[in-house]
Amino acid sequence: MSPPIEFELRRRTLLVSAVALTAAAGFPRVGSGQTRHVTPVGETSSGISLTVNGQTQTLRIDNRTTLLDALRENLHLTGTKKGCDHGQCGACTVMINGQRVNSCLSLAIMHEGDEIETIEGIGTVENLDPMQAAFLKHDGFQCGYCTPGQITSARAVLDEIQAGIPSHVTDDLTAAITFTDAEIRERMSGNICRCGAYSNILAAITEVAESRA
Repeated sequence: MSPPIEFELRRRTLLVSAVALTAAAGFPRVGSGQTRHVTPVGETSSGISLTVNGQTQTLRIDNRTTLLDALRENLHLTGTKKGCDHGQCGACTVMINGQRVNSCLSLAIMHEGDEIETIEGIGTVENLDPMQAAFLKHDGFQCGYCTPGQITSARAVLDEIQAGIPSHVTDDLTAAITFTDAEIRERMSGNICRCGAYSNILAAITEVAESRA
């Protein structure tokens, strides 16, 4: 049933009045001799200090800058990839204070004083990390775009299992968690490989897991 006409007119009058008052507050008053200026609340940029791959980095950045963009554009650490930029593919995975994070979803200014590890901090060409070596051995990549995030996550997955942190597929929460295919697949599900090298990635992670056992 439609509202009474009288109510509709009152509602419309209220809305129009609110819009008019808002507009008047944002523009100069004619003849008043005073001009209103709309000023931003707070600063638009901030200075931050991060420890990245063991080195202290001091930056002055726009407050809207994501950690991913700060790493890539400001620090030129381009190993961390921008894939979906929506936290769905895992290509931007980095370690922050020992935990894996999608850096595209986190603002850089949130990480003042944090310790961040990117793929550049994991092994070298001359001294590969065991996970990097396993990915090479088992051909755990094709185009390689997602590989930095895959390796970063894979190392964290093994640490999480050893620490006894359960996943969605963990059956017995009172027993030690084992390195099963199901556990690894579930924990790596946030890292997408467009090339479909999942079986080889699983083989690489399993080999490193077995070497830790």
